[in-house]
Amino acid sequence: MSVRNGLFSSESVSEGHPDKLADRISDAVLDEFLGLDPGARVACETLLADQCVVVAGEFKTRDLDVFRQVRKRAVSIVAGVLRDAGYRDAATGIDPDRCEVQVRFNGQSADINRGVDRVDGVIGAGDQGLMFGYACDETPELMPAPIVFAHRLVRRQAELRRSGRYPWLRPDAKSQVTFRYEDGRPVAVEAVVLSTQHAADADADEVRDAVSREIVEAVIPKSMRAPGYRELINPTGRFVTGGPKGDTGLTGRKIIVDTYGGAAPHGGGAFSGKDPSKVDRSAAYMARFLARQVVARGWARRALVQLAYAIGVAEPVSFMVEAEGVTSARSAEIVDALRREFVLTPAGIIQCLDLQRPIYYPTAAYGHFGRDDLDLPWEGVRRAADDGSSGEPVDA
Repeated sequence: MSVRNGLFSSESVSEGHPDKLADRISDAVLDEFLGLDPGARVACETLLADQCVVVAGEFKTRDLDVFRQVRKRAVSIVAGVLRDAGYRDAATGIDPDRCEVQVRFNGQSADINRGVDRVDGVIGAGDQGLMFGYACDETPELMPAPIVFAHRLVRRQAELRRSGRYPWLRPDAKSQVTFRYEDGRPVAVEAVVLSTQHAADADADEVRDAVSREIVEAVIPKSMRAPGYRELINPTGRFVTGGPKGDTGLTGRKIIVDTYGGAAPHGGGAFSGKDPSKVDRSAAYMARFLARQVVARGWARRALVQLAYAIGVAEPVSFMVEAEGVTSARSAEIVDALRREFVLTPAGIIQCLDLQRPIYYPTAAYGHFGRDDLDLPWEGVRRAADDGSSGEPVDA
């Protein structure tokens, strides 16, 4: 759960990375469904390979016309996501207007649906599984420092590319940041790796110099760097072929990038393309929300939360909080306090975090947690129920 002494690295990828394109398409489809039917059941998967995009999944809506409408719009949704990421033609990685788009929409399994939309009116968990949430005081975002700075690097790359200042910048990029820890605290950056796609006629030295100056130095100032700091920019020397032309993209293949950069366990379930009845997503958001409460309220410097569910069952089969520096008895008290304050059924989570809205597309790049650029309900903090407050969200 925490590094005491030594090095720890986390990576991130840009919105133009093929796996992130898949996540973004899946979440764009999800948002389209939720905008028309907040109670829609959505499980959308996307595959990209060169100039082909396959969008598939299982869906259920209250009105069959909603299903038909989204299916009809799927091709334009794909094109919009590709353009938003910066792709213009096959030479850059994929052509939004000429790529092949295959749409394979199916109805949700009746066996699954009977466990989710139960006859007694209760929402059951959409599947079995375990979910983890984590928070720590290493950064203002209550996130581990390596993943925060890895995200900042690729976000800065996207900002610079969108500005047009360097026309040779292309959408596909990856970052990696290594921090040195002493006594459990991040003290310096030991290494940065940044690979960015570029135009074929770009000079390699110009690429490295501009990326170092305009991206890395803007995010990792010299005051943060260790004496032996290393910087590796496009270490292969050339990165022209990118996007789906260079590598296949698939929904749910960047789950560590989406969460805590490897600093905390992961239950294994991906988020993108899933409506909030799927606890892979909603309970992971709730676990993060609960971990934030523990740290923001000053109960512990770090907190790890685990929730586990059985398909069709509303209440979690387990709920654990591991708070650093507190006794097991105190951890049990924290669990009891949070159980009294928050309802951990799928319906309770959906209501608490207001999840039946089209809010998911922006989360599908640069992480689902610690986002200071988005107003995400699971990133809020509520006052403890016993402090006399109304329980409304407040700043950490």
